[in-house]
Amino acid sequence: MSDRPAESCTCSALRRATRALTAAYDAALKPAGLRVTQFALLRYLDRLGPIPVTRLAAEAALERTTMGRNLDPLKRRGLVAITPGAEDPRARIVSLTGAGREALAAATPYWREAQARINARVDPATVSAVAEALIAAS
Repeated sequence: MSDRPAESCTCSALRRATRALTAAYDAALKPAGLRVTQFALLRYLDRLGPIPVTRLAAEAALERTTMGRNLDPLKRRGLVAITPGAEDPRARIVSLTGAGREALAAATPYWREAQARINARVDPATVSAVAEALIAAS
């Protein structure tokens, strides 16, 4: 056995950190009945308006099939609507419903509290710098 300290794996450390971060946001959003991934999608839709599922997936940096799995529970709850595209009926256009806007508004204070707690522990500028460096390296 070597006396050298084990080399830390950046990937493993960041995966552990993101799991902890996701758990913190999920716990904060639980009273609103949303997970952070669902909350993020509602925010994208609120900002972008009706959008093809494929483009929403690109905006959220998700695979199209993953986006479909994430939208299904939101659709079942009536928070989003998915309709055929006007120009291309094969396209699926996703939009925020009135119930989705209400759910987003109800969840936002919980998200803000979690955001403030996390930002008090981790400098947002550092998080942005790490994210930008890793994205640029890919």
